[in-house]
Amino acid sequence: MTTFSPRLRQRAFAAAAILPLALGLAACKKADNATSSTPTVAAPTTPPAGKQWSDVIVPTAEGGLVMGNPAAPVKLVEYGSLSCPHCAKLAQEGMEKIVNTYVKSGKVSYEFRSFAIHPQDVPLTVLVRCAPTEASFGLIEQLFMNYDAVEKRSEAGFPQAQASQNQPPAQRLITVSDALGYTEFFSARGLSVDQQHKCLADTAAAAKVAKEAENISNKGIESTPTVFVNGNKVGSSEWSDVDKALQAAGAV
Repeated sequence: MTTFSPRLRQRAFAAAAILPLALGLAACKKADNATSSTPTVAAPTTPPAGKQWSDVIVPTAEGGLVMGNPAAPVKLVEYGSLSCPHCAKLAQEGMEKIVNTYVKSGKVSYEFRSFAIHPQDVPLTVLVRCAPTEASFGLIEQLFMNYDAVEKRSEAGFPQAQASQNQPPAQRLITVSDALGYTEFFSARGLSVDQQHKCLADTAAAAKVAKEAENISNKGIESTPTVFVNGNKVGSSEWSDVDKALQAAGAV
């Protein structure tokens, strides 16, 4: 799980100079993980005409994105960082089965809550939310599946991104995103540069991401990915353990 390894801490400090946003991560405290009995899996309702459950994506009040049957008896919630290598590993190993086996069955809904534990997560989250809601999960998946290339490109751009420190607030995330290669990445996946720049110039959107990170931290969550199945915390970020938890909850 990612907290702040030396390498990520170095990147975070560099980004913090670029993005003076107070993420306000609280000290560690144990989350309340009351156990619950395995639910009885009812027959799923029918997805909207012409769609599969994996096509049904809605935002939540907490800033998350839920894919799947809203009445699914098994609810998977992941607190993840879009720049987290462990989150990328979980997605690379488990996303296909989560979506194509569990979510499409109607028995499982999957909610991803972006947890900006690294400042570079702020522009990434803003850009994911800049896309139409139905495309958002696909962009998250693309970031994780291309993690190494995105990481390598962003590291190369840190010197250029430093220029944002002397710019007006509305210009800073634009400069950072352009320098770190994020704008190029999302442009190749259907978001125009103009639309991205418009979203990145919205300082309220960035502040919302930072506030959500503070709220998540106040729940006692301090690392990514942190995964819950039906409100019960999975004690590992390994896909094999998450899969076991899903199956034990009645996903199959």
